[in-house]
Amino acid sequence: MKILYAASTWQHLLHFHIPYIQELRRRGHVVHAAAGGKPLAFPYADQAVSLPLKKKMTAPGNFRAARRLSKRIWAEGYDLVAVHTSLAAFFVRLAVRMAGTGCPVCNTVHGYLFDAQTPFLKRKVLLEAEKYMASVTDTVVVMTREDYSIARENRLFQRQLFYLPGMGVDFSRFPQITPLLRREARERLGYGDEDFVLVFAAEFSTRKNQAMLIRAMAQLPPRVKLLLLGDGALLEECRQLALQQKTADRIRFEGYQRDTAAYYAGADICVSSSRSEGLPFNLMEAMGMGLPVIATNVKGHADLVEPGRNGLLVPFGDAAAFAGAVRDLLENPSKAELYGGNNLAVRDAYTLETVLPQHIALYESFAHSEGER
Repeated sequence: MKILYAASTWQHLLHFHIPYIQELRRRGHVVHAAAGGKPLAFPYADQAVSLPLKKKMTAPGNFRAARRLSKRIWAEGYDLVAVHTSLAAFFVRLAVRMAGTGCPVCNTVHGYLFDAQTPFLKRKVLLEAEKYMASVTDTVVVMTREDYSIARENRLFQRQLFYLPGMGVDFSRFPQITPLLRREARERLGYGDEDFVLVFAAEFSTRKNQAMLIRAMAQLPPRVKLLLLGDGALLEECRQLALQQKTADRIRFEGYQRDTAAYYAGADICVSSSRSEGLPFNLMEAMGMGLPVIATNVKGHADLVEPGRNGLLVPFGDAAAFAGAVRDLLENPSKAELYGGNNLAVRDAYTLETVLPQHIALYESFAHSEGER
């Protein structure tokens, strides 16, 4: 097959999809990778196609990108368009509609940007956009129970709906934490035995909501420290908030880090304050190393965390509830140890070796069904 494999950004493809593109090529398929953002060398695909996508959904340039891509889809005669992430999912499928080739589309949903708690008008607009694209979407793949219900109840696909457990984690990069690994990591990070370290790796954005964690730190004792990994539009705003909250001395902004395992190994709890998720890699990676989790009670998190067994869930945006959950594990180390131990089970359920073959088999099923079209 000739496959167009697309996502909103090159960084997303680099972080999560190289094993998939490499395996498809190993099996003899031709893969053209397409993504938005600054063009860069991408040697993993047969061709790299840069799309002038902007993060704002209504940016005029996005519609121009769709028109440009539609011409390529018509000219190349792709056998399958495999698209990931919300922004690319809309505009790549719009390009497929414009091309009018009947090319099958597999949309892998990394978390719909709406749920039952989304304000009515925003939910209506986003849902109608998905319904509009359903006519060119042969298959939808989701990663959470709630997204499965959304796709099924609203018939956001033509032929098939699948649940697959994320894109898989390469746990060879995330070893189980041992006392020696923990001690070495904390020494490198400059933390002592008395420090109780929280870690969150994510882009600084409204959806990730690091501001809630910073506000919660003002309600926690001085020995609690917070490691924030990542960059993004709201990074400087969060730095200023930490200064206003007088917690800047206990919060470290480490910037983007490729080797997140070095930080997880030195932490006591993995936390997440997100508004919504697909199946978040940052949680799965930390859980696979044996960390307990405190996260907001939203889709994606709720698929991974069972309160009282492997972590705690708190209401979105509730800094006081989050601080209370941290104090619970701070004061009950045996509970935290139990949760962390139970989290090691994700190494089997969500490993790359388990999940990758399922996605590849789905992509290759389109080759076998060509005669039906």
